[in-house]
Amino acid sequence: MSSTPPPDLLTPFLAAADSVGTRPDVDPGLARELMAEAAQVLHNSLALDHLDAHDRALAVSALAADLTSLDPGAAVRARAADLDVSLHDPEGTRGSYLAAVQVLGL
Repeated sequence: MSSTPPPDLLTPFLAAADSVGTRPDVDPGLARELMAEAAQVLHNSLALDHLDAHDRALAVSALAADLTSLDPGAAVRARAADLDVSLHDPEGTRGSYLAAVQVLGL
């Protein structure tokens, strides 16, 4: 049985959905539903669980932004190549980010 994604995962995903929901070609309700489902899948996968709160917040923010970009695949590739210098565990975060991307099927 799955549990509800925690706010630190769900809130950024819903905020990203709301930001793209203003585009004329995007259904805001569907965007929120899809991003909530992505957050649920990530939560159930445990892909981000070993990260500390700081690195997890940056990874979640990056994933939310990349999933809602016009070209998610390109955004993911660019992000994986250029990680935030403020990460506590850059390689662990890169691995978690890439695992999360695979979990989401990108």
